[in-house]
Amino acid sequence: MKKNNDSELAVAPSITQAYTLPADFYRKTELFELAKEQVFTRCWHWVADEADLPENGYVLPVELLPGFLNEPLLLTKDQAGQSRCLSNVCTHRGKIMVEEAGNARQITCGYHGRCFHLNGEFKSMPGFQGVENFPAPTDHLPELPLLSWCNMLFTSLSPFLPLDDIMAPVTERIGFLPFDQLRLSETGTQDYPVNAHWALYVDNYLEGFHVPFVHPGLNKALDFGQYDYELFPYCNLQVGIADAHSPCFDLPPDHRDYGRRVFAYYFWVFPNLMLNFYPWGLSMNVVEPIGPEQTLVRFRAYTFEGQEFARENANIHQTEMEDEAVVESVQQGIKSRLYWKGRFSPSMEKCVHHFHRLVSSFLIGEEKEDFT
Repeated sequence: MKKNNDSELAVAPSITQAYTLPADFYRKTELFELAKEQVFTRCWHWVADEADLPENGYVLPVELLPGFLNEPLLLTKDQAGQSRCLSNVCTHRGKIMVEEAGNARQITCGYHGRCFHLNGEFKSMPGFQGVENFPAPTDHLPELPLLSWCNMLFTSLSPFLPLDDIMAPVTERIGFLPFDQLRLSETGTQDYPVNAHWALYVDNYLEGFHVPFVHPGLNKALDFGQYDYELFPYCNLQVGIADAHSPCFDLPPDHRDYGRRVFAYYFWVFPNLMLNFYPWGLSMNVVEPIGPEQTLVRFRAYTFEGQEFARENANIHQTEMEDEAVVESVQQGIKSRLYWKGRFSPSMEKCVHHFHRLVSSFLIGEEKEDFT
C-alpha cells in the first residue's frame, strides 16, 4: 500500500481527538484484500471443537474462512492422541487429499498415491525410485499451530502473538466457570448471512450505545446506566448488568465483580471473534468476511451441565435481526459521496475506537503500539 494513504487510515490514540476509519476502508476492494493478508492471516481463528476429533486415528477436513482465506486444512488425531493441524494439500501436485471426516490409518492422496502419517510426515509414494534427495522436508505436509482454549480449537497461518497471551484477560475474568462442562447445543447453531462489510458488524457489536434505540427487548433486561467497557491489548470487554428481574451470574466472593448483578460478559477478540458468556453458557459468534459487502456470522451456543439453550429466552435471534437491519443500513450509508469519517463517543465507543486502532495499525505496520 502506498505510504500517502497511511495518514487516511491512521486512528489517533486519544479517543477525544480520533476520527473513525474512513469510508474507503469499507468500500474499496483493495483495502478489503489488504486486511485479508495483513490482519486475518496473522490472527488466530476457531476451526473446530475438541469434540469434533472424537477418537484416535480421526481426520477432519476444514477450510479456514471459506470464501475469504480459502485455506484447506486437515485436523488429525494420531494413535497417541496428539491433535494437529496440517495442510490438506498434497505436496506432490497440489490435490486436496481428505474430502470427508472419519477414521484413517494414514493420509493418502487419491491422485498419485502419495501417503503421509497422521502427523504429516511423508510415508511413501509409488514411482519415485531413483529421485535424488527424496523425501526432503518440503515433502512433508506443512503444519500450523493448533491450540485448545475452552474446549475449542484454534489455528493461525502466521500468528503475531501466542493465543494464551491474547486470551489471558478472558481466562482471568471468567475462569471460575466450568469450561469442561460446556457442550454444543444444536438448537443454538445457526449461520446468518449479512449484506455488509465484516468490520461494520464488528463496529456494531462493540458498543452498547445503540441498545436503547435498536434493541427494546435487550434494553429491558439490562441496567443500561451501569453498562461498562474494558480494554486489553488484543481483546476488549463489555459488561452487561442485569436489572432486578433478569438472571445474573452467581459470582464467587473473590471475583472482582462480586456484588454486581452481571447479566453477561461480552468479549471481543481481534479481529472477528465474539465470546458472550451468560449464566447458562456461551454464545460464540464468528464473523467471517466473504466480500466487501458480504459477511457470514456463525453462531454456536454451548451450555453448562444442567442448563438448556432457549433462543427465544436469550433474545439472541431477535437481537441478531435488529443488528443486521441497522448494519445493512450503514452499509448503504457509507457509500454516500458525502460521508467521510465519524467521531467517537468517549464514554460509549471505547471498544470501537480500540478496534479501529488495531485495524489501522495492522494495515500500516505499527501493531507494536500499546492499545490499552
